[in-house]
Amino acid sequence: MRMAERNSATAGGNGHSGGRSRTWTAPVRAMTRIIGADGAPRSTPAQDPSTRSAVVDCALYVDGVRQDGQWDYAGALAAAAAQPNAFVWLGLHEPSEQEMAPIAEAYGLHELAVEDAIKAEQRPKLERFNDVVFLVCRTARYLEHGRLTEHSEVVETGQVLIFIGPTFVITVRHGNAAKLSPVRTDLEARKELLAQGPWAVAYAVTDRIVDHYIEVADGIEDDLDALEEEVFSRTGGASIQSIYQLKRELVEFRRAVVPFQRPLLTLTSDASRGTVPKEIRRYFRDVQDHLSRTIEQITADDDLLNSILQARLAQVSVDQNNDMRKIASWAAIATVWTAAAGIYGMNFDFMPELRWTFSYPVLITLLVTTSVVLYRLFRRNGWL
Repeated sequence: MRMAERNSATAGGNGHSGGRSRTWTAPVRAMTRIIGADGAPRSTPAQDPSTRSAVVDCALYVDGVRQDGQWDYAGALAAAAAQPNAFVWLGLHEPSEQEMAPIAEAYGLHELAVEDAIKAEQRPKLERFNDVVFLVCRTARYLEHGRLTEHSEVVETGQVLIFIGPTFVITVRHGNAAKLSPVRTDLEARKELLAQGPWAVAYAVTDRIVDHYIEVADGIEDDLDALEEEVFSRTGGASIQSIYQLKRELVEFRRAVVPFQRPLLTLTSDASRGTVPKEIRRYFRDVQDHLSRTIEQITADDDLLNSILQARLAQVSVDQNNDMRKIASWAAIATVWTAAAGIYGMNFDFMPELRWTFSYPVLITLLVTTSVVLYRLFRRNGWL
């Protein structure tokens, strides 16, 4: 399995600092409007201070140690290129096209990857654009809830997209399913791992995402245990709608987790030699192992949920059959009275018992006795 190679489609692309070929053309026009065609800075309208910035954090790391000071993405990249064993980690949250354009120009990001990072509607995948690797991950988070109903939301999904270059790593997060600030904090405490460069960040992010997968799988399994107990309880089973709702949530979770196998297999295979450091590949294998176990758990939960759904459908069918038997039993008892009323309602002139003094009591006694006998028979056979 090999990482897909895509060549730049830019016509007449010129080289730029850092030795990377220019692969993003649309931002050039945006940058021209900002700095001017002659290179002189132009004044830009003052931005509203309340306007949200997509940049969550930008840091320069040298030998696994975060450097002091406030860094902008362009200055940090220049500083990383000027010294060995240094890289930039730029964290973004739901950037717009206007915010992403100058960043893409400064870091030499391919326009197709940038488009995916803005829209965030991609399946998990791994692609390579010249010297930049683009990794797409789906995130998931378990939503706490009370009793499972047909409207319960169990799983929230999002996306994290990672650009890994020689001297930088850019993480683009969409949604709140997996926040990355704890990842940065934990990784900065592991300087030996962080000294491995941008791929150490890629490992830490994917490891945290898979850890969230495990939490979601455990939460869904708890829901399944409660649902199974409710279905087979004597007090009454869960509704089919609530079972189907959990089924839909599980399908959404599966769509986020299962396709992630392919990128991780590529990162741990021999095809990644020369791109992913050998030590980091070992860490990715651990992530792959956790992901495989999570997928096995999802498959088992899906099979169990299907069994619960079939059992509930069987219970509903049995309940309907019981209702029909009760209706048929009472209808049979009522038929005795209907038959007697039908005969005596014909107004025949020659009916010997019409003028008999005890005809009415005898008839009522006969009807009641017949009804009681039928009731006892139906009750003995379990129909009533």
